[in-house]
Amino acid sequence: MAAGATIRTLNVNLSDVDRSVYEAFELRVAQHPSESLRYLWSRLTAYCLSYEPGIRFSKGGLSTSEEPPVAVWHDDGGMTTWIDVGAPSAERLHKACKAAEQVVIYTAVRMDQLRKEASRRRIHRVESIDVWSLPVTFLDELGSRTGRTMALEMVRTENVIYATIDGATIEAEVVMNRLVSP
Repeated sequence: MAAGATIRTLNVNLSDVDRSVYEAFELRVAQHPSESLRYLWSRLTAYCLSYEPGIRFSKGGLSTSEEPPVAVWHDDGGMTTWIDVGAPSAERLHKACKAAEQVVIYTAVRMDQLRKEASRRRIHRVESIDVWSLPVTFLDELGSRTGRTMALEMVRTENVIYATIDGATIEAEVVMNRLVSP
């Protein structure tokens, strides 16, 4: 872990009705000193909404550009899903599509900005990249309730997220798009 990182511990109860995933787990997440709360909550939301066996955060954290912030791994060590956050470059997405079977982006960045960046160069299998749009207000509200130890209940049903933290429920619609129009 990076020197000066803040360790956040979350006890998560996840009910993803849309995918029939119901799990309770503990997460210990290192927040890099340069990482905003908005980015941290984008990573945490990406982890929860993509949760499946083999999911984990990058070992190098934000300091390594060679790995995604979150990924799903086979038992044999191969990556099945590269899960990126924010506004990855076209070069990074090209690399991601070659490294994993599936690439997913969770972002609060506008789709037109992501598509403009993606058009800068050819991206392997670009038509298969899913982009989940996360409302800035949702991420900022979660950020305002961030502590070192938190209990988080996250429910997704019909692409609406209900996140309960510190007794307050924050609601947001998440919309899935393709990076390029079909």
